[in-house]
Amino acid sequence: MQLEAALRQQGHQVRVDNAGVSGDTSFGGLSRLDWALADNPELVIIELGANDALRGLQPDQTRQNLDSILQRLGDKGITALLTGMKAPRNLGEPYYTSFDRIYPELAQKHGVAFYPFFLEGVAGEPGLNQTDGIHPTREGVSIIVERMLPLVRAIVEKLEKSKTAIR
Repeated sequence: MQLEAALRQQGHQVRVDNAGVSGDTSFGGLSRLDWALADNPELVIIELGANDALRGLQPDQTRQNLDSILQRLGDKGITALLTGMKAPRNLGEPYYTSFDRIYPELAQKHGVAFYPFFLEGVAGEPGLNQTDGIHPTREGVSIIVERMLPLVRAIVEKLEKSKTAIR
C-alpha cells in the first residue's frame, strides 16, 4: 500500500490496512466498523460518502452515518482523520451544498483531523482516473498520498510521542 510505504520511508513503523470496499456507502462503512476495528487500530482514516452522493442518497443519511462512525471511534479512544468528499455538481446546488458541508462540520463537532477533499488534484483528471472516470489509477493514488502525507505523518508522530510519554 502506497501510504504505508511512504510512512515507512520516513521512518515510521506502521501497518496500514485498507478496510474499504469498492462501491460502498457510508452505511456500509458503519455496518463494517466493528470488523474494521478488530485489530485495535490507533488511527482510522474515514473516506466514505462519495458513493452516497453518486447514488443521490440524502445528505442527512450520510451525515448520520459518518457522525455515528466518528462517535464510536471517539468512544473507543481511536484517533480519526476525516477526509472530505464533494458531491457531483450536476445534482444541483441545494444537494451539493448540503452534502459538501457535512465533512467540515463533523470534523469540528468531533474534534478530529480533517483533510478537505480526498480527491484533490485527481478528480476530473482523465489520466489519473480509471476508465470509469471516478476511481484513481495508481498514479492518482500517488498524488493523493503525496498530498495527504504531511497531515497523516503529523498524526502518526503525535501518536508515537504519546506512546513514548507513557513508557
